[in-house]
Amino acid sequence: MEKDNQNNVEEEVELTQEDFNKLMKVRLDKLEALRAEGKDPFEITKFDRTHTTSQIKDNYDELENKDVTIAGRIMSKRVMGKASFCHIQDGDGKMQLYVSINDLGEDSYKHFKEYDIGDFIGVTGFVFKTKTEEISVHAKEVTLLSKSLRPLPEKFHGLKDTDLRYRQRYVDLIMNPEVKDTFLKRIQITKEIRNFLDERGYKEVETPILNTISGGASARPFITHHNSLDIDMYLRIATELNLKRLIVGGLDKVYELGRVFRNEGMDIRHNPEFTSLEFYASYENIEDMMNITEEMFRTICKKVTGKEVITYQGTEIDLSKPFKRVRMIDAIKDATGLDFDKITTDEEAQEALKSIGLEINPIKKTRGDIIAQIADEKVEETLIQPTFMYEYPIENSPLAKKVPGNPMFTQRFELFIDGREYGNAFSELNDPIDQRERFLNEIKNRENGDDEAGMMDDDFIRALEIGLPPTGGCGIGIDRFIMLLTDAPSIRDVILFPTMKPEDL
Repeated sequence: MEKDNQNNVEEEVELTQEDFNKLMKVRLDKLEALRAEGKDPFEITKFDRTHTTSQIKDNYDELENKDVTIAGRIMSKRVMGKASFCHIQDGDGKMQLYVSINDLGEDSYKHFKEYDIGDFIGVTGFVFKTKTEEISVHAKEVTLLSKSLRPLPEKFHGLKDTDLRYRQRYVDLIMNPEVKDTFLKRIQITKEIRNFLDERGYKEVETPILNTISGGASARPFITHHNSLDIDMYLRIATELNLKRLIVGGLDKVYELGRVFRNEGMDIRHNPEFTSLEFYASYENIEDMMNITEEMFRTICKKVTGKEVITYQGTEIDLSKPFKRVRMIDAIKDATGLDFDKITTDEEAQEALKSIGLEINPIKKTRGDIIAQIADEKVEETLIQPTFMYEYPIENSPLAKKVPGNPMFTQRFELFIDGREYGNAFSELNDPIDQRERFLNEIKNRENGDDEAGMMDDDFIRALEIGLPPTGGCGIGIDRFIMLLTDAPSIRDVILFPTMKPEDL
């Protein structure tokens, strides 16, 4: 029988498709041979372990020379006549095994030599250290638990074709320990977020993913069809409106951590489905949202990384200092020299826009629209250290209260770090008459070609008519926050299964 070249330590050989097909056939033949002997590994349903690899390493002094039973995937294997070394990998890490014909017997050792890289085995043996001081298990019994029919790629680590790693995340996790560490850290971050909010009296809730209208943000929705009701439905683009309904209902502090969906482009910061955190508190405002958001970022960064000053993609980010707070038009003046305290008309704003080399959007060309456009294209990239930019134009903030005495702007902020938005918050609009007018304006924008504009939500207006107390609310893009704390360059690096184009298998 042709030997599978992965029976030994990984080789730096680029497999051709023909070689790969031969290896697949070798493994299938091995499976058939096992089945012919009545040893089908896929019939095994359970294996009782006493320890994981990390438990053995962490408790070596207590376990030395004692028997343990572990299980994992074979990651390397070196056969040396009547004795062999191999490494297996479980959810905690790797462990070296010493396997010999004297311990297993001739028949079992023969089978062990036929096992492939990628196979799952269970091992019982005693714990010891090799001459090189590596903690290992001296095997007395080895059981094949599951057969790997497809060879693991030999050059998956550091693969330049990252699309392949994202598509085959299961292989990525096997081959690249740092990838698994990122997702374990993601689990820790979301756990700490929940703990942070729970400790401050917030209640975690769940709201619908399927809705009859799209609302709560400015974004293009995904549309599906409900066959039984014979109506189109929208995957939620935000959880905001339903969470504020719960504030109306008397839940004073609520939050939801879950997936939202936006039918938009994909790049290193955007995936069509992503994880959002939204939290709302009765009797609070934009200032309270700034304070709790800053505290959350600093606290969770310290818990996860052990420090408050971190490096993201080569840039030092200092979360230990008070976050900067700046009005949007002041930030524009700092970045461009344009003074929108003096530029007061739509026409003046349009001329100012052209003066800095930007083009007028034919759909969005009011003074407020242009202020938002300049902030987006000229200011955001300059906000490297944590910065709350606040007082957004009413044109792009249909759910936020107006600034008292300055009704063209709203009580809204966004948090920026390293030129990227991380959070968006309001003193929530609770005037049902004003809110209806804002929704009607969104409908006009949609009719004029803005497919990201919102829709009328009559039930939400009805909820506001019942009465929403003064409320502060904030939304945070959790994937970007995880990118920051794990130094990940792309959102795809922190989403286990990012959206990908279909491939031909």
